[in-house]
Amino acid sequence: MNTFFTCILVLLFSVSSRAQDLYSEKYRPSFHFSPAQHWINDPNGLVYYAGEYHMFYQYNPFGDVWGHMHWGHAISKDLVHWQELPIAIPEDGNLMIFSGSVVIDDKNTSGFGSNKNEIPMVAIYTGHIEKVSQSQHLAYSLDKGRTWKKYSGNPVLDIGSKDFRDPKVFWYAPENKWVMSVALALEKKIQFYQSKNLKEWSLLSSFGPVGDTSGIWECPDLFQVPVAGSSGQKKWVLMHSPAPYMQYFIGEFDGTNFKSENPASVIYRPDYGPDYYAAIMFNGLPPSMLPVGIGWVNNWTYANEIPTKPWRGAMSLSRTMQVKKIGEEWILYQLPMQRYNELQYDGKSWKNISVNEKWSVPGTETAAYASEIIIDPNQRKDITIDIAGGALLLTYDDSASVFILKRGGNNAFQNAEFDKRSEYSAKIRRTNNPLRIKLYFDHSIAEAYVNDGEVVMTAQIFPQKENLPMVIKSTKGATIPSIKCWKMHSIWKNKN
Repeated sequence: MNTFFTCILVLLFSVSSRAQDLYSEKYRPSFHFSPAQHWINDPNGLVYYAGEYHMFYQYNPFGDVWGHMHWGHAISKDLVHWQELPIAIPEDGNLMIFSGSVVIDDKNTSGFGSNKNEIPMVAIYTGHIEKVSQSQHLAYSLDKGRTWKKYSGNPVLDIGSKDFRDPKVFWYAPENKWVMSVALALEKKIQFYQSKNLKEWSLLSSFGPVGDTSGIWECPDLFQVPVAGSSGQKKWVLMHSPAPYMQYFIGEFDGTNFKSENPASVIYRPDYGPDYYAAIMFNGLPPSMLPVGIGWVNNWTYANEIPTKPWRGAMSLSRTMQVKKIGEEWILYQLPMQRYNELQYDGKSWKNISVNEKWSVPGTETAAYASEIIIDPNQRKDITIDIAGGALLLTYDDSASVFILKRGGNNAFQNAEFDKRSEYSAKIRRTNNPLRIKLYFDHSIAEAYVNDGEVVMTAQIFPQKENLPMVIKSTKGATIPSIKCWKMHSIWKNKN
């Protein structure tokens, strides 16, 4: 056979084989979003438009470590299944495309629509020149996000800072204006700006430093959420990322100032585990939907080293959000979208299970499952949920009213920072009601939602031995009122 054609056939076979391997690699999550290959971090520009949910994200098309930041792009019809699209906004010379947001400019305030029938999608992002400057820039799309053009008048907001980033913009209807939240990273402040046209911005106010000031501040988002159980009442949430974790404040925004109504001495986190960062909310959702957000599942202290290939980094499940007032505190409640239930199959359930030291849950000898566990309030002080052979342990300490997440043995990832950040706890409000745990395990990602999302914890694990069952442990013996488990379909099952 002609050598040239032989080489072509070998190349085609190699590419075809590689395509078949994608989304079946070791540690590849099957129902959390990850790109086919290369590095991702922060979700950007979450927006709904014309029947599609758009997720942009920090993306390095040249490798699986941080660098050369572009905006990657994926779309979804249901916030569960995703289709990866070509790069949306590429870096330009030495100017990288850092985090930001997308709005639907349906009033064409920007003038980017060339006629009255065109509705621009406008991206507001940080233009980053390493060690030189960070300023806010615009790009726009007139074809539902498929192609983008950078605004010729960039930057639209530049205060001469090297650490001024991550604009999140929304339309503030009471005053017919755009409002931007943006971080002064080193000063540990969130600034609010206003604009009538997305191109000219004026300062409204600043918030902070307060709460967690141990790390730089990034990725702010100011948004409204409903008060659970009320008829139409809403509160404002200011959420951001003091690296390498997150925190939130709940209160009121009057169009100029945000005022927190929670105790300033308490740190509130949307996720109390090690691996949830830079979460933001979707713009433009239908009014009938609860607010939905997505975060990056990773931790900056070891993100570049996690043992995954040919990709590195993933996104959390899409989470709905509400708030409740508990005593004098406003608490953010989060749950995975109910649409994830459509991925569940081969369900099993048990009632009043007697656990004598340990009980292996049948059907969980797999790397992708969901589980609902109800623990009796009189027995919850001596129960641990063991995931993947001790790679992750979830325990409720009744004496201290804390839920504990601990990474243990059977983790193949050898990294000092990973080991150092392997035990976390969060206070659980003490009641006489059963403890309810909703758990999702996806190859290398675990998300635990406690008491309807009052506390959420996310962690990466990298089991050395795989497909080990979930085990319920009790040193004194206990009875579990209810356990339900389901295997989970892959959202990539039709990928190839």
